[in-house]
Amino acid sequence: MNWLDKLERKLGRFAIPNLTVYLLAGYVIGFGVMYLMPELLGWITLEPMLIVRGQVWRLISWVLVPPTTRPISLLFLVLLYYSLGTALERTWGTFRYNVYIFSGLLFTVLGVFILYAVYFFGFHIELPLSMAGMVSTNYITMSIFLAFAAIYPEMEVYLYFILPIKMKWMALVYAAMALYYFIRGGVVTRVAIAASLLNFVIFFLSSRNMRRFSPKERARKAKFKRQSAPHMHYSNGAKHRCAVCGRTELDDPCLEFRFCSKCNGNYEYCQDHLFTHEHVK
Repeated sequence: MNWLDKLERKLGRFAIPNLTVYLLAGYVIGFGVMYLMPELLGWITLEPMLIVRGQVWRLISWVLVPPTTRPISLLFLVLLYYSLGTALERTWGTFRYNVYIFSGLLFTVLGVFILYAVYFFGFHIELPLSMAGMVSTNYITMSIFLAFAAIYPEMEVYLYFILPIKMKWMALVYAAMALYYFIRGGVVTRVAIAASLLNFVIFFLSSRNMRRFSPKERARKAKFKRQSAPHMHYSNGAKHRCAVCGRTELDDPCLEFRFCSKCNGNYEYCQDHLFTHEHVK
């Protein structure tokens, strides 16, 4: 069990369902602010120098800055990423999807603060006077696309509802665009791109066996859980019990339990007896 599994056991109940809906709703709100109250946009951007002076709401409000300024582009973005984001959440589970999105946002904030710290201590880098419009969740949404393409490379989507194209080819185009903007863009753009790609790389290196989160695998697990559920109710409400030592998760919350595929019947064993027990024939 990797760090994501352990973290989910402790914090999984705090995960936010349908996080994609909230993220896209923020885009729509930010888009409205941009057109109806453009002077307010300068109050919600990610500005480290102003944050340290007390404008702490900018740590969150910058997420409202929309990735595009064109209405038709925003419409296509909302429709596309609602589909991709909800599919990823169903595939990974709510907690892992939350970790993926929030870590990308956190890396972006940390990257911009580190950039300003480097500038503050006298290193010769050129920074804009204002970050308005320069840092948005554009590359966070790009990381959603890359994650979906990595899991479903052969799936076809209709570009602008007309041209069918496989996800893997669109991901290559996205990667080429990110590389182009990284080379040609300013230092802030490079930090934003690096933060989103760092999120993608770290998450997938930490979850290399993504097959267990595929819809087919999750359906198999759900079916097994339904079949074994009647046999997994013990005293005091315990759901797991070792067939050798009789310990349950109530005796030690850190215990891990597994069924043995070589035993005839639903025999479950704790981590201490999974490989040392005598098989039931």
